[in-house]
Amino acid sequence: MTSVDSPQHTDASQSDRQAVAQRLLDSSETLSYDPVTEVDWETPLDTSYHGASPEWSTLYGTSYWKEMTPEQQRELTRQEAASVASTGIWFEMILQQMVLRDFYAKDPTDPAFQWALTEIADECRHSIMFARGAAKLRAPAYRPRRMVVELGRVFKTVAFGEAAYAAILVAEEVLDVMQRDWMRDERVVPFVRTVNNIHVVEESRHMKFAREETKERLEGAGRLRKQINALVVAIASYFIVTSMVNKKVYANAGLDTKRAVREAAANQHHKSMLRSSCAGLMEFLNSAGLLTRASMWFYKRANLI
Repeated sequence: MTSVDSPQHTDASQSDRQAVAQRLLDSSETLSYDPVTEVDWETPLDTSYHGASPEWSTLYGTSYWKEMTPEQQRELTRQEAASVASTGIWFEMILQQMVLRDFYAKDPTDPAFQWALTEIADECRHSIMFARGAAKLRAPAYRPRRMVVELGRVFKTVAFGEAAYAAILVAEEVLDVMQRDWMRDERVVPFVRTVNNIHVVEESRHMKFAREETKERLEGAGRLRKQINALVVAIASYFIVTSMVNKKVYANAGLDTKRAVREAAANQHHKSMLRSSCAGLMEFLNSAGLLTRASMWFYKRANLI
């Protein structure tokens, strides 16, 4: 029997990793988009549309939502969509730095190295696309709280291996499920649907790579290492998910911020949407040994489980 630490196993694992990276590179060559030309940036914003599927609004199903006019509901979803996009930019900048650091001075002929650079190029385009989309939705530059920004600065500097890639996966998968709903919803303004479609198609490759990297980095990892990294990933996930919708969206939609924040925090419908979107992700983390008792506390606090 070949042991997990044998040269044969290492060679096979490396070969599999390179094969996955090469398939992702091939897919990128045949199915990628240029948001500059694919998205309709010229047509003025049609305010008769939502910015996201209403069911994904933090207030959907609350008494406040029922009191709002259709115009207020649409404006809120547009502000929330812009906030999610802005949070996406923030995390994509963290992602790019972690991936660059991970592949620093590694073999540039390795397909995994080339895929890493391709992913970074994708993320640059996505960030610009999200920025232009938020501006077209007539939203300000929403940013996470200062504490969260500084924690992100620390995380991108110290996170490595499976902690970095599993955190990347959490952020991408939660956003992916939301956007799959939005891109199919004819109530959502057309240019946002196009933005979501581009992101879903291209992020599917990023998620595949993050899963493969997470599994590969965990090979041979001991219990203590898994326990520590499971907690790091869960804490990062908590701050990412809870930063998606900035509380300033409510004032910018003409709502009472205090009441909106209070009702959003108690909104069981929105919590259920988040939990259902993460079922597959939690199954993967559990299979990888990254869903521990301590980490579950943070996932529950973020309504991901």
